[in-house]
Amino acid sequence: MQTLRAGAAAVNISPRRPLFLAGYPNGERISTGVHDPLLSSALWLDDGTRAVIFVANDVIFIPKALAHRARQRIAKQTGVPAGNIMITATHTHSGPVTVDRQPRPPASVVPPPDAQFLAELEDGIVRAACAAHRQARPAEIGLAVADGAAVGTNRRNPLGPANPRVPVLLVRGAADHVPLALMLVCSMHPTVLHEDSKLVSADFPGMTRQYLQQHVVGEDCPVLHHTGAAGNQSPRHVTRGNTFAEAERLGALLGAAIAQAVAAVEFHRDLPLAVGSAEVDLPRQQFPAVPEAEADERRAFERLEAMRRNGEPRAAVRTAECDWFGAVRRAGLARLAAGGRLEELAAVCLPAEIQVICIGQWAFVGWPGEFFVEFALDLSRAQPNAHVIAYANGETNGYLVTAEAVAEGGYEAANAIFLSPASGERVVAQSRELLAQLRLVKVT
Repeated sequence: MQTLRAGAAAVNISPRRPLFLAGYPNGERISTGVHDPLLSSALWLDDGTRAVIFVANDVIFIPKALAHRARQRIAKQTGVPAGNIMITATHTHSGPVTVDRQPRPPASVVPPPDAQFLAELEDGIVRAACAAHRQARPAEIGLAVADGAAVGTNRRNPLGPANPRVPVLLVRGAADHVPLALMLVCSMHPTVLHEDSKLVSADFPGMTRQYLQQHVVGEDCPVLHHTGAAGNQSPRHVTRGNTFAEAERLGALLGAAIAQAVAAVEFHRDLPLAVGSAEVDLPRQQFPAVPEAEADERRAFERLEAMRRNGEPRAAVRTAECDWFGAVRRAGLARLAAGGRLEELAAVCLPAEIQVICIGQWAFVGWPGEFFVEFALDLSRAQPNAHVIAYANGETNGYLVTAEAVAEGGYEAANAIFLSPASGERVVAQSRELLAQLRLVKVT
């Protein structure tokens, strides 16, 4: 029985003028051009009872307030409830600044977000979603899982926890079988390109999209790339350099793995949709006294300089450099906490929204912010068909890490305003409750 309808669209959201590129704190990165376009890509699905919309955006973060406004505008224009709309960021580090990450380090050159670009981003999201809604037609969906191991590893330990599973949803016309959209979730930081690159780029997700459009779905088919729980996942241990050629190589590897996964996929025309959501508070991090935090910052810098002098391996030096970035930020957070201003930062992110959109027996679980992969793996042990999409409907001004990462210290654990591992564990627990309510997991 045919009940499913779908529509998809993509809108170019590349900046129209030179802007500072986000993702690296200590380098002047005013864009000098566009290597590949940043897109807002939308997929609208309707099972005859309810409708949902996914919108994936090639930016580093989606501010919570912007996501709220965009969802309200889309709801008004399409009739799809705001709670049924998921807006995500791919987390590219070669797009404009979108959030004001306070506190800024004393030597930081990173400016606050450009208000005009944020307005253009919001408008692009709304236009993409509404265009997808207008493209509605009878459709069918195929679900597959690709192997994304080639694009990266755990960034602190290449043999550490990782999630190479890349869920792929392929939508095509019911009558003509022409691809309408392809949606994927890859749990890997898009950080092939580093601070020396001053061209706007979607990084390897953009190159994956190009590969899929050239070899699998057609040039006009929107490709939605969501980033999963990737707080401790990075290409750094598999890259041969931080170049566009490398981004293209990794993008092609991921694209080829997806092509293989969908080659024999079975399509369905009657997959039911279900939606659930919840809001949670997150406990705050405790910070050391300012002198102690500043001493940690000095030690991190001295260690980095010693590694550079000793000519240690590139990946190890990069990890130490990131640890210094984290120590600088932690010292700034300690100063804010001492001044009683930490709640101002938390208020921008809270409450944290957890959103679940089910398509048949698959669940896409939206989490805001940067989560270590272990939290998603914990959720998938309870339900293998639950796939976490991070950077969804907001952000958390830092990482949510494991107890092991807290004990180890380093960049991610230092770069957080919310308490770990308690915050991540709270999100996992609430996600399991939502999945149980939607009958995707048994309550134990």
